[in-house]
Amino acid sequence: MTASTTRTGIVHLVERAPQLAGADMVAALVPPPQFADATFETYRADPAYPSQQEAKDLLLAFSGAGQPAKGGFFRKAKRPETKPGVYLDGGFGVGKTHLLAAIYHALPARRKYFGSFIEYTALVGALGYKNTVELFRGADLLCIDEFELDDPGDTMVMTRLLGELVSSGTRLAATSNTPPNALGEGRFAAQDFLREIHAMASSFQTIRIDGTDYRHRAVDGHAQVLTQPQYEAAVADASASGLVSDDTFAHLVSHLAKVHPSRYIRLIEGLSAVGMRDVEPFTDQSAALRFVAFIDRVYDAELPIRATGISLDLVFPEEMLAGGYRKKYLRAVSRLVASTLA
Repeated sequence: MTASTTRTGIVHLVERAPQLAGADMVAALVPPPQFADATFETYRADPAYPSQQEAKDLLLAFSGAGQPAKGGFFRKAKRPETKPGVYLDGGFGVGKTHLLAAIYHALPARRKYFGSFIEYTALVGALGYKNTVELFRGADLLCIDEFELDDPGDTMVMTRLLGELVSSGTRLAATSNTPPNALGEGRFAAQDFLREIHAMASSFQTIRIDGTDYRHRAVDGHAQVLTQPQYEAAVADASASGLVSDDTFAHLVSHLAKVHPSRYIRLIEGLSAVGMRDVEPFTDQSAALRFVAFIDRVYDAELPIRATGISLDLVFPEEMLAGGYRKKYLRAVSRLVASTLA
């Protein structure tokens, strides 16, 4: 019996070597499961923060889901002048990704794509820049969630890519990563975003979204840690009704270096839960960043995590948290806590 046909039982991710063709990678660029049905109607604007309703109204117009002019949204003579891109600026948990997915679902486009910044850069890494441009050329919409501002090389590649696509008529919608404990720093994120994509800044309209974290998650909380007997019982119980992975943390981290990040989505394909034994702190930043990319895929797939060892929110040592990738690590910590409590 192969992993592709197994629906229950235990598998080891270190034994998986997923392959993913360019067409498959592009086909996977859709909103994650938790936002598969996100719409403007299901976005609940908080009356205490008028900017939320204002943002919703502006994005309705951008997507053509508000009150399109007679003759269709894409009829230029009937549409108010708008920039080809919108950037959603706001703190953690104010619904930016929900609104981004709502744009994706509402815009009447034949070709549209939704992915995280790392998914797009992974695609460039796997296929090459020119091939990626050709794959997206002629697309009506690209949604980019959590645009990373901490890697100059990747930012430059993405800015160049977006510039080429906008010149051929593609519309853009983006958010950027902000620290989960920095609700007041959203405005700085907008300044950083526009500065880093200076060649493309004039193409974006910044839309501010104020508010408090609707999830009310305490980012200083800890991920759940199980004893070995608890872990074994949890994995056995979950494997009776679904497919569960079971790997030592060190072996999993080592294996991630052998799998291109664009294929992490296939690495967890078919799983209902992820198990990690003997979690320990990172000593290598490259390994830590690969783990962040992996956790993004686990979180998007809404997979619970069960783990032993140290608490998963402590895997990034202080020197890493104080460095240039702080935002990525803090986002991963929040997601790790949530996934172990799921």
